[in-house]
Amino acid sequence: MLLAGDMPTKDLFDAVDVTWNRVPGGAEVARAVDEEIAKFNAQDAPGRVHALLVIRRRLAALPADLLVSDKREQLDRIIEACLGLEVDTVADRAEVVPGESVKLRHTVVVRSRVPVRWTAVRYPGAHRVINKAIALRPDQPAVREASQVVPAGTPPSQPYWLRTEGTSGLFAVDDPSLIGRPENPPTLPVEYVFDIGGQTLVITGEAKPAADPVRLGLRRRLEVIAPVSLHFVAGVRLFAPGAARPVTVELTAVRARTAGAVRLDAPAGWTVTPGAQPFRLAAPGARARFTFTVTAPPQAATAALGASVEINGRRFDQQRVEVRYEHLPLGLLQPPARARAVALDLEIRGRHVGYLPGAGDDVPAALEQMGYEVTSLTGADLTAERLGRLDAVVIGIRAFNVRKDLAEHLPALFAWVEAGGTVVAQYNTLDGLREGWLAPLQLHLSRERVTDEHASVTILAPEHPVLTTPNRITEADFDGWVQERGLYFPDKWDERFSVILASSDPGETPLQGGLLAARYGKGYFVYTSLAWFRQLPEGVPGAYRLFANLVSLGK
Repeated sequence: MLLAGDMPTKDLFDAVDVTWNRVPGGAEVARAVDEEIAKFNAQDAPGRVHALLVIRRRLAALPADLLVSDKREQLDRIIEACLGLEVDTVADRAEVVPGESVKLRHTVVVRSRVPVRWTAVRYPGAHRVINKAIALRPDQPAVREASQVVPAGTPPSQPYWLRTEGTSGLFAVDDPSLIGRPENPPTLPVEYVFDIGGQTLVITGEAKPAADPVRLGLRRRLEVIAPVSLHFVAGVRLFAPGAARPVTVELTAVRARTAGAVRLDAPAGWTVTPGAQPFRLAAPGARARFTFTVTAPPQAATAALGASVEINGRRFDQQRVEVRYEHLPLGLLQPPARARAVALDLEIRGRHVGYLPGAGDDVPAALEQMGYEVTSLTGADLTAERLGRLDAVVIGIRAFNVRKDLAEHLPALFAWVEAGGTVVAQYNTLDGLREGWLAPLQLHLSRERVTDEHASVTILAPEHPVLTTPNRITEADFDGWVQERGLYFPDKWDERFSVILASSDPGETPLQGGLLAARYGKGYFVYTSLAWFRQLPEGVPGAYRLFANLVSLGK
């Protein structure tokens, strides 16, 4: 819809001047730029530096304007490239604690014979300048060594979009000027100042640790770290309403002789004792665990528990998370140390559960939080004698896709079910599956999934033991799920399977294969495509109650 002006006939910029003519005095700059483009020879880039400096001086004489500022920055980078001017600052470490001093080695080299003087190094964050002119010689590195203190109040490094807790699907950013940047501003920014033909050229950079000697192409950024990292031994802690349970925090020292107090924080309604505990860690890497008693409120509730330390009047609450890939520099995240406390009415039956790990999940830890004793199993463990000691077996996500030691032992597992055992199999994909692997009954997978974690769930068999024993499951137990309902739902199954639930993304056909339970001989076989591997580590109460029912079947 045209609101004002004439309707464009060719493009949106009809009658809009996008040339240098819109800047007073810009026409002369435009002519000089056009002439230089025509004359430019990439084989003799240094030979064009003088002409580029003339254009730069003309730009400096123009009135202040965003376009002029932007073009001058671009021209400076062109001059830098034509000179073959290279700068680098190596820090003596990759990680620094606030208040520490970092040794820096600044190196500059020019590849051309154009006269260049290195006049200063500036540290904008510290308002500090080192003035000493050095005439650069072609291909001869010039070096300055210095040290710089990271201010004591510098916060530990964390991607700017993760510093503040966001909302569902959105990040929260305190400083809007950072939005769109691929990474944080540097910890120690550096400005290299040069004199070229009487003009001052500034190149910005940052202090970084030396490159990995084995993987030379990979180089970390200098990062600020907390003097102590904190970690909850259990990311989720289950409570009976009104009950007290121990919660343990592990501290790891980054520097020697670190001392202070550690405390556990909980919201109103939850109590923590003691209020704080003193600690002293003698050496880097030293660890110590501290246990607090947390008491839940008398009603069902969930809470975020936080851990922090106070050292010399400063508070730190960072957990250390390393992101390691062979083709990337080490990535460091330092989110607040958090655990989820869940007070809920939960009953279990049976005590001993075997777990067949698949592609990797945290379900065994969740089972232990429920009160089960969990034993990790291999295919060779699926014998009548070993299985006879268990109340149930849970199969990890994608186990049949990634493990080669299961197929030959499945007859023994299914025979155990037939004799009265209970097996709960979590989702698999179609990759490499063979007939008869997933279940002792006919079962076929699709690629269907329910991606909306808020998608409605319909209970189809309200009186089935899966939904009644030992915990009565209602639609409220499907509130608060995260990321998705389930994935790779079965689309065909033996009629002996009971269909327990139906769910779908908005506007799509309901899927009924998310939770299937069948009597097989004297036992039960359950196949479930619900995303337990997401819900249980997040402390979703209803997911715990329903999963406890699955493991308790037949008890």
